[in-house]
Amino acid sequence: MGVKTEIETRLQTAFAPRVLVVIDESEKHRGHSGFQEGGESHWQVEIASDAFKGMSRIARHRAVHDALGKDLVGRIHALGLTIRD
Repeated sequence: MGVKTEIETRLQTAFAPRVLVVIDESEKHRGHSGFQEGGESHWQVEIASDAFKGMSRIARHRAVHDALGKDLVGRIHALGLTIRD
């Protein structure tokens, strides 16, 4: 299973989002730190879910990181998050 599918599956399971967009932006970072041939190193995620209502920005980010798990986050060099309720 690729990293994109893992991200999507874990976030779908944890938050049942109305919006979930996962974009591999690795190619934009060719030549920069953390770039790896074949991609899957730099990600942008947009997610909207009622599960985030009442949570601070930091709490939302922590919840997403927890849902992804240390094993998956450890394989990602950069993760940009846009999180809405």
